[in-house]
Amino acid sequence: MDKPEKISGAGGKLAVLLPGMGAVATTTIAGVMLARKGLGVPVGSLTQLGTIRLGKRTDKRVPLIKEFVPLSSMNDLEFGGWDIFPEDAHAAAEHAAVLETKHLDLVKDELRAVKPMAGVFYPGYVKRLAGTHIKSAPSKADMVEAVRHDIRTFMKEKGCSRAVAVWCGSTEVYLAASEVHQSIAAFEAGLLASAPEISNAQIYAWACIKEGVPFANGAPNLCVDFPAVWDLAREHRVAISGKDFKTGQTFMKTVIAPAFKARMLGLRGWFSTNILGNRDGEVLDDPGSFMTKEVSKLGVLEHILDAERNKELYGDFYHKVRIEYYPPRGDAKEGWDNIDLFGWLGYPMQMKIDFLCRDSILAAPIVLDLALFMDLAQRAGFHGTQEWLSFYFKSPMVAPDLYPEHDLFIQSMKLKNTLRWMMGEELIHHLGNEYYD
Repeated sequence: MDKPEKISGAGGKLAVLLPGMGAVATTTIAGVMLARKGLGVPVGSLTQLGTIRLGKRTDKRVPLIKEFVPLSSMNDLEFGGWDIFPEDAHAAAEHAAVLETKHLDLVKDELRAVKPMAGVFYPGYVKRLAGTHIKSAPSKADMVEAVRHDIRTFMKEKGCSRAVAVWCGSTEVYLAASEVHQSIAAFEAGLLASAPEISNAQIYAWACIKEGVPFANGAPNLCVDFPAVWDLAREHRVAISGKDFKTGQTFMKTVIAPAFKARMLGLRGWFSTNILGNRDGEVLDDPGSFMTKEVSKLGVLEHILDAERNKELYGDFYHKVRIEYYPPRGDAKEGWDNIDLFGWLGYPMQMKIDFLCRDSILAAPIVLDLALFMDLAQRAGFHGTQEWLSFYFKSPMVAPDLYPEHDLFIQSMKLKNTLRWMMGEELIHHLGNEYYD
């Protein structure tokens, strides 16, 4: 990734296209609409509330991130997307029951104007849903062209100069990369043959990249993390990132596990269970979709603790993750962790974490930030995997032969240093020796 000589301006409307306009997407859309009217605060968003230190601590230069880098304004965002159900954003938000009526009523007319385009839906990839608002096409290649047509039509009708896509759809069944995913030619042939190895999410991603639209994958699906799509992103010079929004339980793991490692505290076992009742919980009740999520969640501890180099402390710990569909909770997810650790002389200790969170409330600022940062990356001439956005993902994509960095604090430093580097500022290393004799 080369340092940009020039970053294109953020003028004009930015289309924010969301495949999957359920709880996460509608919570994001409504929140942005409320915030730009001064009726709500976008809590959790680095792009809106975060600051960045520049230079020495004594310089006291700590601007807001949105004042430091040329981000699109929330006022210039035009929301659209696809869904397999026909409800407009207001009806979908009411059904999701994340935001209260008193908030939805304040932006009711604007939400009702956001109507989903018919979704790409081959049901074998999400077995617990039955879509009614879906596209029909002779082949998956034709389906890609239909999505490309949607993008062009939306941008023309809404007067947008640029677009970005963030996957907010359901977790698909587990798929491993196969022969069809190894090259552009193989993937294009697979599309023509409607290969079963090509999922709904991959169709959206392929269409977006071909249209020059940067794509962030908010689910653990095999979507933009295989050789063919890397080659396509390089060929079209499009930014991609993923995967799986880091919201509740895994967010806490990427905070707690680095603390154990930093203090050289040992780990014997980490048992995690989740209960949630939204559409995501219903989808994950299917073993195939759960396997996709499980793979995403299980890799975090192994990479942070690095058992190969710390065998005495982490060479034999037991890690288990469960997700249970429990309808009464709705979007109010509970993530419960039991941690068995040990300290000096091997004496055992325990930690219990009970995070009663709100899944879509935590995801919404991530969607906003990814949309704005991915657009910034595209305007800066960055293309391919944007590892500097690992901060937002459970299972961050990295270049081949690299291991992913899961430590939240290292991810935060990488993100902010990338912004400093992009803008020609000195990187912050926190050595601090210049202050002392």
